[in-house]
Amino acid sequence: MKSIVILISGRGSNMESIVAADIHGAHIAAVISNRPEAAGLQFAAGRGIATAVVDHKRFGERGQFDQALLCEIERHKPDLVVLAGFMRVLGDEIVRHFEGRLLNIHPSLLPAFTGLHTHRRVLESGVRVHGATVHFVTPALDCGPIVAQAVVPVRPDDDEATLARRVLAEEHRIYPQAVKWFVEGRLRVGADGRVCVVGAQMPAAALHAPEIDEEPGGLDAKR
Repeated sequence: MKSIVILISGRGSNMESIVAADIHGAHIAAVISNRPEAAGLQFAAGRGIATAVVDHKRFGERGQFDQALLCEIERHKPDLVVLAGFMRVLGDEIVRHFEGRLLNIHPSLLPAFTGLHTHRRVLESGVRVHGATVHFVTPALDCGPIVAQAVVPVRPDDDEATLARRVLAEEHRIYPQAVKWFVEGRLRVGADGRVCVVGAQMPAAALHAPEIDEEPGGLDAKR
């Protein structure tokens, strides 16, 4: 049985999706937040999951917060630590401590659009596709080995809210899958920093957004 600790800062919808997946061989040992008002704590407690708060506002330095958080996490002896909307940048020491067993999800197709305000920046850029990325966490922000990605089209009538909802729905799909792969021991990080998912099937076709017209008179007919 693999022990999992999930870190949240707010509602924790990705945490909810992982709990709801009821992954065989996994035990959610604790949900920890840096904010005492985080709504996700109530959700977890209501399902019998241990909860704790390590309030970042109580610490004058990030290193002190990291140390307190590390101690709280280690109380549960986790095999995997999952960041699920945890809105604090972890210092190098804590990241290295959990190297290879610390996952995060980011609302963009990394390595594009690292950092904050991804949906706004995507709309401003004019790109046609957007998405989400599950990756291992490294000291370099949003640059760790990529485990899984999901792609959504950027529609002409999208605003930040509509685009964010569509991306979040995909996050709820790929994050539990990535955690399941970890629990099953199927994730391998090569010397080149690329992740191999043992036994995973890769899609045979490309995604086009907007879709290419392949009917008579369309693009193919002009070749």
